[in-house]
Amino acid sequence: MSNAPSASFGTVVLRRMARNPFALAGGAVVALLFLVALLAKYVAPFDPSVVNTDVMLQPPGLKHWLGTDELGRDVLSRMIFGAQISLMVGFVSIGIATVVGVVVGAISGYYGGRIDDVLMRFVDIMLTFPVFFLILAVIAVLEPNIINVMIVIGLTGWMGVARLVRAEFLSIKQRDFVVAVRSLGQSDGVIIFRHILPNAMAPVLVSATLGVAGAILTESALSFLGIGVQPPTPSWGSILTEGKNYIEFAWWLSVFPGLAILFTVLGYNLLGEAMRDALDARIN
Repeated sequence: MSNAPSASFGTVVLRRMARNPFALAGGAVVALLFLVALLAKYVAPFDPSVVNTDVMLQPPGLKHWLGTDELGRDVLSRMIFGAQISLMVGFVSIGIATVVGVVVGAISGYYGGRIDDVLMRFVDIMLTFPVFFLILAVIAVLEPNIINVMIVIGLTGWMGVARLVRAEFLSIKQRDFVVAVRSLGQSDGVIIFRHILPNAMAPVLVSATLGVAGAILTESALSFLGIGVQPPTPSWGSILTEGKNYIEFAWWLSVFPGLAILFTVLGYNLLGEAMRDALDARIN
């Protein structure tokens, strides 16, 4: 009989992720995006805001690998700095949505009864609004800048997290270890945040990973419509907006930022789906 200790659940999850080619592909894309964003000022070949009228709308070449825009700015440099905007919007907005969703879902699932009914009906009401049009309406009223974009995306994307956390709490709060802790006289706050919540975070992490991709896509759409991140701050959506007027003869202004958005969203989705499979205890 073997006396080797069994691997922890975290180790099992990492092994499952390492065996999943989609997890490796998604992780590679996400890691590359992080690296580019963190080292933007070192790896960008040009200043993204410097105007050079001598090289306006220059196609991709040896000096400007992804070409230049209508003001002669290097597209590659603007896309590299735009990666910082995408990461900032994705993580801050999903951070806001996760915090709100966890608090609402935890309170609803733990206390149940009338509190659960009221909170879940509020969630249902929020879900009846088309989220993107709600964001458009709010941004149209507020000043369109990166701070408002992150806050609005976060405050309109917490409902799914709340439902996930509520479902986990409804299940976990009936388990023996929670009943034992409650019998020892621990406060509700301690039971919720120290004992139940850590055991309910697995689906939240998956949801947050997938949510980052959605937030990046939403910011790009808002910037494309002109009510997201404002010039001269570079973002992938704003580069697409600038390129739409020249798409017939300056295809690179639309193709390259579009591909960046595509691969970034695909990378986060692949990583999120792989995490979902790896965290499923039913899979060997």
